Amino acid sequence: MKWKYVKFLVNIISVFFISGIIARRNRPEDKTKCPKVRAIRNFDLQEMMGNWYVMEYYASSEEALSYRCMRADFAMSSLEDVNMNFTYSFTDDPINELLIGNISWTIPNAAEPAHWIHSEDTYEGVYNTYVLDSDYTSWALLLHCAEKDKVPRYLSSFIMSRRPELGINVVSYLRDKLPRYDIDLSYMFDMEQSDCNSSVEISPSVLLNRPAVSARRHPLKHVHGE
Repeated sequence: MKWKYVKFLVNIISVFFISGIIARRNRPEDKTKCPKVRAIRNFDLQEMMGNWYVMEYYASSEEALSYRCMRADFAMSSLEDVNMNFTYSFTDDPINELLIGNISWTIPNAAEPAHWIHSEDTYEGVYNTYVLDSDYTSWALLLHCAEKDKVPRYLSSFIMSRRPELGINVVSYLRDKLPRYDIDLSYMFDMEQSDCNSSVEISPSVLLNRPAVSARRHPLKHVHGE
């Protein structure tokens, strides 16, 4: 009898334990908060600096790629600050004007140099950037997440390469890391890196209807909607 009673208790405890796990898994995700991210351990920030090509791009507020020819140059202004100068074009710009942007980050914890926080006042709320993975010489994977109380978070991600091409196996390896951070890979778009410096002759009528690309936000600019 005692053994049967013990087995009964074990079964009851197991049911509650498993039910608790299932309930946690099925709990609706808080879309206002950034996902919990574990950035690279033993990250070498100096090795990350320099020029990169953005090979694939994701942004949670965009369902179609708006940009092409995105390239980034990382530099450290101090041991606690990272700057990125970048160039890009809009896909719908008939003259392929090359635009320039700049982002500055601060490193909030020297023990975690792969986690950066945007330092400009123009960004609403908390805007985190994480280096998820990199071999420094060939490829890198970045995740950006902005959050503000009571409004949806903003997620974006870059797959980057030191050269204007990247092997399919490497891209697949990096893409596989992103779904755990609630990134929908069906909206992870290839970044065109050809004919980035070419000038195009177009008719005055096309110029007249050309979008005012210089007035549009750059790829990492995001203002939360209320």
